[in-house]
Amino acid sequence: MFLIDSHCHIDKLNYHSLHRDVTDVMNKAKIRDVRLILAVCTILPNFDNMTAFIGRRDDILFSCGIHPLNINEQPYDLFELGRIATRENVVALGETGLDYSSNKQENKALQQEIFREHIRIGNEQNKPLIVHTRSARDDTIAILREGKAEKCSGVLHCFTDDRDTAKVLLDIGFYISFSGIITFRNAELLRETARFVPLDRLLIETDSPYLAPVPYRGKENQPAYVRDIAEYMATLKNIKLEKLAAATTANFCRLFHLDEQLNSL
Repeated sequence: MFLIDSHCHIDKLNYHSLHRDVTDVMNKAKIRDVRLILAVCTILPNFDNMTAFIGRRDDILFSCGIHPLNINEQPYDLFELGRIATRENVVALGETGLDYSSNKQENKALQQEIFREHIRIGNEQNKPLIVHTRSARDDTIAILREGKAEKCSGVLHCFTDDRDTAKVLLDIGFYISFSGIITFRNAELLRETARFVPLDRLLIETDSPYLAPVPYRGKENQPAYVRDIAEYMATLKNIKLEKLAAATTANFCRLFHLDEQLNSL
C-alpha cells in the first residue's frame, strides 16, 4: 500500500525530543505505508534553509510560497518566488491564499495581490497551487476564477468549508484535501462534505505538526498519522483502505505531474 502526506511542514517538527532527524520521521511514516510527503514552505526566505535541512531525498517533494499570514512578518520577493518555482524538486506554488481571520485586516489588498501572483506564476510554469483560505471564501473563489486558476489547477488544503464551497472548487477543477480535523468530534458537517467529494478529487494530509487526528489530538502531528486519516476516510466513504490509498496516491500524482507508479519508493 502507498500513502502520501500531501501537506506537511516537516521542518517544524520537534527534533529536540520526538525525532532524531528527517530520516527518523520518514522511517516512522514508512512503517505505516506513508511513503512520500510534500514539504510545504510558507516563508519564502526560509526555503533554502528548509531544503538544506531536509536534504535531497526521493521521498520528499517541495512547494514554495508566501503564506498570507506571513506577508507582514517576512520580506517577500515575487521574482524570487518565480525563480525557485522552476526548480525540479518544486512541484507546486504555495502555500498561498487569503486569511481574514485576524482582527487586523488592513493587508487584505496585499494578500490578494500576492495570491494573484502565485496564480500567474502557476499558470506560466504549469505548476499547481496549494491554497489556504480562512474567513475569505468569496474572495478566494473570485480570485481563482479571475486568474483562470483552472489552467494550472491546485488543491484547497486542510478543507474546512461546506459542501457548496467544495462543489464550486471542484467545478473550477481543484482537488480537496482533508486533514485530521475530519476525525474531530464536532466535525460532522465536514464529514458530510468529505462524503460528497468524489474519490478521484480527494487528497489527505496531516498539516504536521498541527492538527493531529484522533487519537493523537493535542499532541504533535507527524506524517505517519496520515494513515489514521486514511483509515477514517475509508470508513467514512465505505470503501477499503487499499482503495482509498490507491485513489489518493493517483490523485496526487495526477495533480502534481508525477509518475503514478513511483516505483523507486
